[in-house]
Amino acid sequence: MEIRDCPGPDPHPRKPDMAMPDGACDTHFHVFDAARHPYQATRGYTPPDNGIDVALALHDTLGLSRGVAVQASVHGTDNRAVLDAAAAHPDRLRAIVAVSEGVTEAEIAAMHAKGARGIRVNLVDRGGMPFRSLDALADVAEVLRPFGWHVELLVHVEEMAAELRKLAETMRLPVSVGHIGYTKAAKGGIDHPGYREFLAMLRDGLLWVKLTGLYRISAEPAFPYADTAVMARAVIEAAPDRILWGSDWPHVSHFHGMMPNDGDVLGLLAQWAPEEALRTKILRDNPARLYGF
Repeated sequence: MEIRDCPGPDPHPRKPDMAMPDGACDTHFHVFDAARHPYQATRGYTPPDNGIDVALALHDTLGLSRGVAVQASVHGTDNRAVLDAAAAHPDRLRAIVAVSEGVTEAEIAAMHAKGARGIRVNLVDRGGMPFRSLDALADVAEVLRPFGWHVELLVHVEEMAAELRKLAETMRLPVSVGHIGYTKAAKGGIDHPGYREFLAMLRDGLLWVKLTGLYRISAEPAFPYADTAVMARAVIEAAPDRILWGSDWPHVSHFHGMMPNDGDVLGLLAQWAPEEALRTKILRDNPARLYGF
């Protein structure tokens, strides 16, 4: 498999033209420092270095005082990059890690002490992620439950809506889904039957969802990715108390079109959620509940 080199993010983020609440959180960013944390051979891409200091400088510019460092597939289950970041900034950061199906309670406890609050299960851009299927989560959920952790999924929701409902109803852990469900706008977006079932699950209180990765689901090559707006508004309407915003910085799978400016991307939230109180829920209150800030 070809390992592609990723372009870097826009190095000059603009401050968004909207009020930011105290405690605003970027719930989805990655950190890359190959000298300290080498990448595994079985990866899907090679990112340029963008370490935690660069990420925090971005957050300062955008008016974000909290963040969640999410394990990238290039590291497999070697979680040192995100755990080191969260442990160094315990009042500001949390981490989402990747684990094997045989993870132990002692291992979870050690990662919890460093700021981890959930696991990521990537069934799309697998790289070296080890989970075979959603069914393999059942035993791991028993290990996570005493720590109050949750499961973050990277799945195409329209392709596995029935499995997703069963998982969310039986696992007894919070479940979040990235990239507004990761359904391509070109596949019909909210008109796809599987996506309509995803929205029904949100209305039923079964899932959390991240407003992330617009360029991953849009058919348009550049910002503002207007064909994703209807999906963002639909999930916000379906579950305003379980919506999260994330930058997806440094945009490692953005291989086509112009790299978006992170301030402009954050500014779209003012269009999707015009009420300041609703944006405060999405940026501060909802992440505080899920990640334990």
